[in-house]
Amino acid sequence: MGPKGGQPYRSLSQLAVDRPDRSAPVAFAMNGGMFDAEGGPIGYYVEDGEKGKSLNTNEGFGNFHLLPNGVFFGDTNGKWQIRTSTDFEQSVHDRPDFGTQSGPMLVIDGNLHPKIDPDGKSLKLRNGVGIDNKGRAHFVISDEPVSFGKLARYFRDTLKCPNALFLDGSVSSLWDPEHGRVDGGPRLGPLIVVEKRTKADT
Repeated sequence: MGPKGGQPYRSLSQLAVDRPDRSAPVAFAMNGGMFDAEGGPIGYYVEDGEKGKSLNTNEGFGNFHLLPNGVFFGDTNGKWQIRTSTDFEQSVHDRPDFGTQSGPMLVIDGNLHPKIDPDGKSLKLRNGVGIDNKGRAHFVISDEPVSFGKLARYFRDTLKCPNALFLDGSVSSLWDPEHGRVDGGPRLGPLIVVEKRTKADT
């Protein structure tokens, strides 16, 4: 997503400045997936039902390619889902309202990603999203540097999410309007904006 000029937002502060023009109030926003040097998604991306990027099944280096990676997707009036990219490619045929591909998966059908150490030495600020058994999305951002394993266990054991997806590390950022928090830092790519429901939505 981006401002009227079409280029993607590269910071939450830029989004916060432009957002008052929109009618629905923002509950929160955070970075939402891996991106290239220009801020564009490197994997599957759909916004408002329009596909911006096809599913990326390439092999490579880095967190995104620590397979399996996955897709967080759903419709604004329905349940949310997280599936591995392979499962998504094979079983999802209707384009969702929103979708973003990232990686690696943190939790897969109740099991931790097989290539993630239980509590590795790499500690960073990290964020991710998990889906519980009711189809509700749980977004998490760490207050201090954590390992992949600790973040994954939090989704599985505390939030009871059988599936969870890593969104990013180091650049992990949050805009929380209610509490006046707008994180700065490195330039961002795809953003996930969660709006508060209005009376017309209920």
